[in-house]
Amino acid sequence: MQVILTQDVDKIGQRGDIVDVSRGYVRNFLVPRNLAEVATPGKMEEARREMAESEERDRRLAERAEEIAATLNKSVITIEARTGEDERLFGSVTAANVADAVEKARGVRIDRRRVRMDEPIKSLGTHQVPIQVHGDVEASVKVIVVPKL
Repeated sequence: MQVILTQDVDKIGQRGDIVDVSRGYVRNFLVPRNLAEVATPGKMEEARREMAESEERDRRLAERAEEIAATLNKSVITIEARTGEDERLFGSVTAANVADAVEKARGVRIDRRRVRMDEPIKSLGTHQVPIQVHGDVEASVKVIVVPKL
């Protein structure tokens, strides 16, 4: 029996997939838990249309991510930080600081969790900071930490 999955189901498929499963599995497990609906010709056509729209949306997002990554790869971001004697930083430059500086400099909003820093920057100088833009698209921003005057 064919069904359209309304949610991801382990070992069966992803949301929107049209899969063949036994009638008992549909009647006793999938439908009562609202994990799937029986595939009628109208619902199958609607599911195919939604999948096509989803793929087109994902393609556009990937193209936009490539453009953003190209912009970020060319970017040099300067962050001012308070320093003490021996030019050591008070505190550190975190992923949130880098995300804010990128937004101010390039107008690209980046979630701080997408800034891939193993640990915060604790020294003056030039640092390469990787940023995951979208999916597997990654960019590297040059961050220059200078003392605040």
